Amino acid sequence: MRVGLYPGTFDPVTNGHLDIIGRAVKLVDKLVIGVAVNIGKGPLFSLDERVAILERETAHLTKIAQIEVKPFESLLMHFARDVNAQMIVRGLRAVADFEYEFQMTAMNQQLDREIETVFLMADPRHQAIASRLVKEIAALGGDISKFVPAGVAEQLLIKVGRG
Repeated sequence: MRVGLYPGTFDPVTNGHLDIIGRAVKLVDKLVIGVAVNIGKGPLFSLDERVAILERETAHLTKIAQIEVKPFESLLMHFARDVNAQMIVRGLRAVADFEYEFQMTAMNQQLDREIETVFLMADPRHQAIASRLVKEIAALGGDISKFVPAGVAEQLLIKVGRG
C-alpha cells in the first residue's frame, strides 16, 4: 500500500490545501493528513476543530483513496514512520516556498533516506492563498469566499467575531 503524508497546521484549511490534497490522493492508496499541534504558531482553531474540518472537507475524496486525518506533535520524520508513509507531500506556491522546502527536505533526508518528498505545484488560482492572510482578511472585514470552502468561511468569521 502506498501511503503518503501531507503535514500542516491547517489553521484554517484553504482551497490551496484542498487542491493539493485532491491531487495527492491520486498518487497514493492512503493519504494521512497530519495536523500539527504547533502551539508556537498560536492557532486560531483548536486541534480538534482543525481535524474535524479536514475530515468534513475531504470526505468526498475517500472514493479515490483512504484518508486519515491525524494530529501530531512529534518530529515529522518520526510521525511519517509511525504512519508507514513512503512519501511526504508538500505544496509549493512560490520561489520562497521552494527555498524553505528544499532545506527541510535535505534535513529530512538525513533523518530517513527511505521516505521521499514529493512536491506539488499549487494551482495558479491558489498560489497567493496563505492561512495567515485569510485570517487577516476575515478579521478586517474582507471577502474570504474565494480562499476557503463555505463551511470554513462561516466558522472563521465566527472565530474572528464577524459571524
